[in-house]
Amino acid sequence: MTMFSRHVAKELSAYCNGELPTERSRRVAEHLLGCERCRAQHDEIKFGVQLAESLPIVAAPESIWKNIEASLDEQSHGGRRSTSTPIFTLRPFQVAAAASVLLAIGLGLALFLLRQPVPPPGPTDRPWEVAALAGTPRVGKDLIKGSAQLGVGEWVETDMSSRAKINVADIGQVEIEPNSRIGLVATHPTEHRLSLERGEMRAKTLAPPRLFFVDTPSAVAVDYGCAYTLKVDGSGASLLHVTGGWVWLESHGKVSRVTAGSACAARPGLGPGTPYFEDASAEFLAALTKFDFEDGGSAALGIILTQARPRDSLTLWHLLARVDEGDRARVYDRLAELVPPPEGVTRNGVLELDETELEDWLVKLNSVWW
Repeated sequence: MTMFSRHVAKELSAYCNGELPTERSRRVAEHLLGCERCRAQHDEIKFGVQLAESLPIVAAPESIWKNIEASLDEQSHGGRRSTSTPIFTLRPFQVAAAASVLLAIGLGLALFLLRQPVPPPGPTDRPWEVAALAGTPRVGKDLIKGSAQLGVGEWVETDMSSRAKINVADIGQVEIEPNSRIGLVATHPTEHRLSLERGEMRAKTLAPPRLFFVDTPSAVAVDYGCAYTLKVDGSGASLLHVTGGWVWLESHGKVSRVTAGSACAARPGLGPGTPYFEDASAEFLAALTKFDFEDGGSAALGIILTQARPRDSLTLWHLLARVDEGDRARVYDRLAELVPPPEGVTRNGVLELDETELEDWLVKLNSVWW
């Protein structure tokens, strides 16, 4: 599974409207992870689609269409009505006149629509369905008997012997494991958001990037159309395991891109650590924990670099922006030894954290992880 480097601007409209085949949609989503240019265009198109979907649908008054016909007829014949000249033989000056009339009438139609009452909230504003999978989970103080509704501001809780499933609007599902507490924070066309206070959840979604979010006490999990497990312990520390697609962990100015087969820890007050593949050596993982959360510094970094394999380039790529300037050259040299940078990615550019060069290298790194 690789992100392709050719830009996807021509496919973004179809992607945002759910019109691409499944495999092509997945490849576009992967490209958006590593291409800031296409991601910016995607966000603009997505906003337009969501805005259009939120507009009320009302019938225009019959008088508008009569006014259009009458105004076009008068403008195209200098104020004299005639039925002898078909509309498709209009001369250039008549076309210009007709355009000005249509513009004026369009503005009038817009004002008419703005005066109409706003329809009630759409389906994405409605509560989500919650079903009991085992035992007796609760929504608030009410036991779930079969299924129930979860509204914004409400919480689902499971005890040591119960499990539950939440339908996340129309984009996926979340299974809640025992001894968990999870709440619905927001649900609308541009954002679906849960909050996992403690326990464990398993999510599987099929949605555009950055539509589904899960808050934890230590970081926010941002879905990019994927499958993952998220755990939060009693201290608020979290652990993310991704089994399909991508999830980004964000907090305290740090972003960790976690891909299938990899994991990432986060701590309250510190935010997300550095992503890693779970089959890395025990020495590598221990040193990474010290570096991320225990002020391991250059000593821990040295172990990480020595133990790193080509597959661990996911970790080293993130470390480029997280080490001191004095250690960045060490990380670059080891990463370049494991996976040489592609054409156009320079040592100086990477050491200066040039965003374009870093993203181009990430695209190549993605091809060696599986």
